[in-house]
Amino acid sequence: MKMNHVGIMVGDMDKAVEFYTQALGLKIVMNNTKVVEERETAIGRMCIAVFGEGFKGFNIAHLVTTDGIGVELFEMKERQERHEVDFSRLGIFHFCLQTDDFEGVIERTEKFGGKVRMDIMRYHPEDDSKPAKMVYLEDPFGNLFELYSHTYEETYASDYE
Repeated sequence: MKMNHVGIMVGDMDKAVEFYTQALGLKIVMNNTKVVEERETAIGRMCIAVFGEGFKGFNIAHLVTTDGIGVELFEMKERQERHEVDFSRLGIFHFCLQTDDFEGVIERTEKFGGKVRMDIMRYHPEDDSKPAKMVYLEDPFGNLFELYSHTYEETYASDYE
């Protein structure tokens, strides 16, 4: 199994594309595109199946990380409230990105309208040979994401030795 992409609801497509490209360094594959409700194409029928009759249309943009994972941004015409994570509900509550420019991404996140949710944490503060760091951040719309300085395996493998 491989990760292919993640879909994220945003409130302003132009601001979202700017944030995800300028703050986080993703690359545009397909820029802001309007999608309307229709039944003539496979995409149109798929959107009705997913979003329901009368979804009023949306804007979509496709971005990609440096390792090829897609990020689909959706700006729905009638769902413009800021996302608030409800930790009592089941479901996905964040995604995680990894970078070699840890502090730079944090600075750009704030510069482009995002938020830092916590102090930077080291997973193994007692062991200088294991410098993995993490922090939780938000995009400008309240979508929660985590930032890692090292790979998932490097971060956790030592916990099971």
